[in-house]
Amino acid sequence: MSSLAQIVSCLDDYDPDALPVETARAAIRAMIAPIAVNERVAVRAALGRVLGEDVVSPVDVPAHDNSAMDGWAVRGDDLAPAGATRLREIGTSYAGRAFAGTVGAGECVRVMTGAVMPAGTDTVVIQETVQVEGDAIVVPPGQVRGQHMRLAGEDLARGKPALRAGQPVRAAELGLLASLGMAEVVVRRRPRVAFFSTGDELASVGRPLAEGQVYDSNRYTIFGMLKRLGCDVIDLGVVRDDRASLARALADASAAADVVVTSGGVSVGEADFTREVLASLGEVLFWKIAMRPGRPMAVGRLGGALFFGLPGNPVAVMVTFYQFVRDALLALAGRADAFELPTLRVPCETALRKKPGRTEFQRGVLARNAAGEWTVRVTGGQGSGVLRSMSEANCFIVLEHARGGVQPGDLVSVQVMDGLA
Repeated sequence: MSSLAQIVSCLDDYDPDALPVETARAAIRAMIAPIAVNERVAVRAALGRVLGEDVVSPVDVPAHDNSAMDGWAVRGDDLAPAGATRLREIGTSYAGRAFAGTVGAGECVRVMTGAVMPAGTDTVVIQETVQVEGDAIVVPPGQVRGQHMRLAGEDLARGKPALRAGQPVRAAELGLLASLGMAEVVVRRRPRVAFFSTGDELASVGRPLAEGQVYDSNRYTIFGMLKRLGCDVIDLGVVRDDRASLARALADASAAADVVVTSGGVSVGEADFTREVLASLGEVLFWKIAMRPGRPMAVGRLGGALFFGLPGNPVAVMVTFYQFVRDALLALAGRADAFELPTLRVPCETALRKKPGRTEFQRGVLARNAAGEWTVRVTGGQGSGVLRSMSEANCFIVLEHARGGVQPGDLVSVQVMDGLA
């Protein structure tokens, strides 16, 4: 296996002291091999999981030719090429209760949406166009053979792939699986993620703060982000600034999980201490990413586990998680679809100061203005310790690496936070 240094050194623009965001993403993606372990679960338990193998349809969907509309099932041969057609109604076909006979020349059957097409018919005339005269109907001209009906196997044909390995199971996929009569499905094992915070200044919630202490909010935001992504999480609490404690926590975490995520301990003043401990357990690269917030970051391998050392400031933790760790976890989970966050372009309401040479992620509010147009504004103070700016935001305003300042009305890139899972 190639070393991480060998993998990432081949990437364009690789400079660990000033790493562009896109290069960092490419480097992380190059490190990841998807989890190859599958498990079989009940269909409802598959929501939010990733398919581990192709799903082949065991049946035709729909199983029979059926009506797409309420109306009358008729024979196309009976329809006059010009002028109206008069037909005799001989029965009704309901959804779940089909007409038992065969339709002959000059006959028709009342048919409901989803009902099996009676034998001998190949066309549906919708009820809004038909004139009823006792047990007969008068069909206007202009009907087309085969209209308003669904053919057997039109949605899915027996023996053909219905879903592909690597697809996420969402509500639509649950319904599709149910339409095939499948009670169970094979999915990838969830990524197991162990996480902890580092620092002597951290206090647990529910306890009084001693002088110089702060409550450990990072563990709660990391927990929320991991759970929202569908990971199995292992919370290892707070690890103090002690070599033995840190080494023990990292060894336990890497033995139990596919990914280890820590917050704190990667800034310039702390990196030497952390680097020494990590080097004894695996291979870790320390990066200074050209971004704000979240410049310092560590990425690597500890045994068989991926490692992400995130900054300690609360907003920087969330930004680096969403910009790097999120995609890594989805790739690890086996997602084969395009799961990168879509970016919108909308006008910015206010001026923003920005110098070229780094990517900035400002917290914003995307909303409609008085004219009904979508615009975005910042949430106020953008300091990396102002967690309220994340709570008030519903999007990131992404100011790209080469971009300078923004004037009111300029288009900016926006990532909507509701799409981050």
